[in-house]
Amino acid sequence: MLAVTNLILHDIEVPEINYNDSLNREYTSISEADRVNVILANPPFGASVSDGVETNYPQSYRTTESADLFLLLMIRLLKRYGRAAIVLPDGSLTGDGVKASIRKHWLEECNLHTIVRLPNSVFQPYASVATNLLFFTKGTPTKEIWYWQHHLPEGTKSYNKTKPIHKSEFDNLKAWWDNRVEHDKAWKVSMEELEASNYNLDIKNPHSNERKRVVMNLACSMQRSCCLLLSFYCNSIFKVSSSQSVQSITAVSFVCNCII
Repeated sequence: MLAVTNLILHDIEVPEINYNDSLNREYTSISEADRVNVILANPPFGASVSDGVETNYPQSYRTTESADLFLLLMIRLLKRYGRAAIVLPDGSLTGDGVKASIRKHWLEECNLHTIVRLPNSVFQPYASVATNLLFFTKGTPTKEIWYWQHHLPEGTKSYNKTKPIHKSEFDNLKAWWDNRVEHDKAWKVSMEELEASNYNLDIKNPHSNERKRVVMNLACSMQRSCCLLLSFYCNSIFKVSSSQSVQSITAVSFVCNCII
């Protein structure tokens, strides 16, 4: 009843709901007659599937993580050149083993052209996990992925029941969609980079202040370690006096700053 009501409220006047477990079906039994042109989905994630359900899928893709199995199912259900827009948590974008194999299959079978990174609070109060909107087309492999960082509106600390996300907040994304350039909210990653990272799709915004802060802190830490080591080396090898040691440390610090 809730699903039917939700569809009617979103202008689908004659909803058709199939009440079954979508995963409890033999993966290879899905034929061309079952395939569709468009998939819009927010599959359940963060839960394990029923015992034995994973055996419906090929050995190299077997997992009990529901989001990963639903991703496989949606790839299988799309027709050639069919399009999909889905919601997945950060956990589905990274991980080794079976997770990496599923992502490799995904990028080889589909053109995953856009990932919109959402704030953690989009689904509050029901869930606080970080999620993403993923847009892909089946039939051609991925060559590069564009990322878009969706920020909270100015003056808003988080989304909640009384302050939900609004459609108008995506106006900038829509304006950028057909005229893509990199800026503080948008960046792209090549397939070569993804292959080198074992198909890790959890790519953080390289333009964000948080990323710059982490890099700067790491550089400062490296600089301090470098200065201490070189100072120790100067004192030990050259046996300089106290006053010379201070001058040595100052000189070493200057060199570290130049190098780093």
